[in-house]
Amino acid sequence: MASAAEQMASNLSWGAFGKAKELQQRILFALGLLIVYRIGTYIPVPGVDPVRLAEFFREAQAGIGGILNMFTGGAVSRMAIFALGIMPYISASIIVQLLTAMVPSLEQLKKEGEQGRKKINQYTRYGTVFLATFQAYGISVGLEGQNLVTDPGWFFRASCVITLVGGTMFLMWLGEQITARGIGNGISLIIFVGIIAELPAALAQFFEQGRTGALTTPVILGVIIMAIAVITFIVFIERALRKIHIQYPRRQVGQKMYAGESSHLPVKLNPSGVIPAIFASSLLLLPTTISTFSGGTDSSGAVNFISAYLGRGQIGYFLFFGALIVFFAYFYTANVSFKSEDVADNLKKQGGFVPGIRPGPKTVEYLDYVVSRLLVAGSAYLAAVCLLPEVLISRSSVPFYFGGTSLLIVVSVTMDTITQVQSHMLAHQYEGLIEKSKLRGKGRKKTRR
Repeated sequence: MASAAEQMASNLSWGAFGKAKELQQRILFALGLLIVYRIGTYIPVPGVDPVRLAEFFREAQAGIGGILNMFTGGAVSRMAIFALGIMPYISASIIVQLLTAMVPSLEQLKKEGEQGRKKINQYTRYGTVFLATFQAYGISVGLEGQNLVTDPGWFFRASCVITLVGGTMFLMWLGEQITARGIGNGISLIIFVGIIAELPAALAQFFEQGRTGALTTPVILGVIIMAIAVITFIVFIERALRKIHIQYPRRQVGQKMYAGESSHLPVKLNPSGVIPAIFASSLLLLPTTISTFSGGTDSSGAVNFISAYLGRGQIGYFLFFGALIVFFAYFYTANVSFKSEDVADNLKKQGGFVPGIRPGPKTVEYLDYVVSRLLVAGSAYLAAVCLLPEVLISRSSVPFYFGGTSLLIVVSVTMDTITQVQSHMLAHQYEGLIEKSKLRGKGRKKTRR
């Protein structure tokens, strides 16, 4: 049976949306910043030869360069100021979160509330600058090695590093502003918009391959059916919940005794959402960003090793990608999305308990047990959605945008954003009901006088 909140959400209409002025301002603010991001993907880094760069990416598009281009909204193929995208920030966030779980001093900072969170965010920004500088320098050297620069030298390298690092830091600021003053998760929305913006070109390329005979009709139909099936599966699993029964004891207010209430604690089958796929992709792209532009200029063999074992379609790529997804599904759930200790502590403060389970450490153990069992299926679902389409697509010349990772990001971010819009509209509706009840109360007082 649907809850009261779900029933109210189903009754929301465009009329209610028209009255929610704050929500409209948030959406317009987020759209404005996302438009700024898209404009930045067309502003090129100075000193790069656009003709040679286009030829280079026509060859690299079939490899890992295509994935880089997808996650940056086409900025890599144009060598724009946002060519690094938001991935260095995501990689720095992963490293800081891992260190927080292992280093006692950082763990203590995490427990200090708002001040500790600000300090950890500051460390994350420092890490972003370091990783972005490392990647940007590798890209500048690689561009020179591939003869894609009009005037190679240290001046170009310095300007390229400053431009790319500045672009990444600006994107990080955009994402934080969208999260705080807009709607949805800013970082996820930036990646989402980058994928959606290049999707029409990918569709045109896909059907052009069918017209020229590069792809047969059964392959085209199979990819379309696979994409629809994956989207349906993602929507079904992302809405799947495990409801833990919560009981509240009887309480006395004044002279009245209220009976004990019962409720449910909803736990998603995939509590971490799309974050493990984004984290895994980010770490996988960290070494391959440099290998894409280095080509054969590296005589040490490191680039050849990355291309041979971590290139798209290779067995090492699938194993490493799948292992990272499973790891981050557990890690992000335990440290961010569902902290059993915090949930148990909140239940204890509110007087709630799981029937048959004592409040405190026993409740923590029970919640950990339930969540860990859910994550067996949840992490397997994430790995299957991200890997199975990739295995099929890597055997044919199908654009990356039909892969499981891109579909998972698009569908999950869309669902999360719609949920936040509904939450804001419900809050606005509740505020309207409260104001009406206050006005009615004032009217009754006046009539009594």
